[in-house]
Amino acid sequence: MTVSVVVDNGRVAARRPSPTVPQMLIAVAALLVPVVLIYLWFSRIPEPEARAVDWQPVIAQARAEAPYPVLAPKDLPPTWTAVRARWTPRGEPGLDQKAAVGNTVQLGFLTPNRMYIGLDQRDADAQGLIRDASRGGSADGESTLGGTSWQRYVSDDDRTRSLARTDAERTVVVSGDLPYEALEAFATTLA
Repeated sequence: MTVSVVVDNGRVAARRPSPTVPQMLIAVAALLVPVVLIYLWFSRIPEPEARAVDWQPVIAQARAEAPYPVLAPKDLPPTWTAVRARWTPRGEPGLDQKAAVGNTVQLGFLTPNRMYIGLDQRDADAQGLIRDASRGGSADGESTLGGTSWQRYVSDDDRTRSLARTDAERTVVVSGDLPYEALEAFATTLA
């Protein structure tokens, strides 16, 4: 059965031809291109800018005031960016505005791959420092660097690794979301 439509002027209306495949592809592209461009524009996340800090004056002050020998990296490549440098004497307010339990030095660096490595030192509450720097990590073996033994720690989510050593004067923790080999390489630069 064929249906014809008669228009007011008495003529039979012509059927509209079906679109061809290329025409349909052009129509779909005309709709999708703006949608994709809008999605890309609004979904892009700018890379956060790390604010570099000058860590040498902080270490100089800590070395002058701390009752223990303060360690700092020596001969780091210029592509590493210091993003944290803090010296907090015992009893002074720390980052959380609570009195520091010990003389605390904190340094943080971004590697060229934008991975953070932290160096924390303190002369009191060794277990608290290790717990905080390792994100509650548990013991995971041992590393020996230059004849010195460092305890390894790994966080419960297996993301953060830490190396810690405690002697009679202070506790030192190197931590980051990196393999132990990278932390060991950083720890060997400390002097």
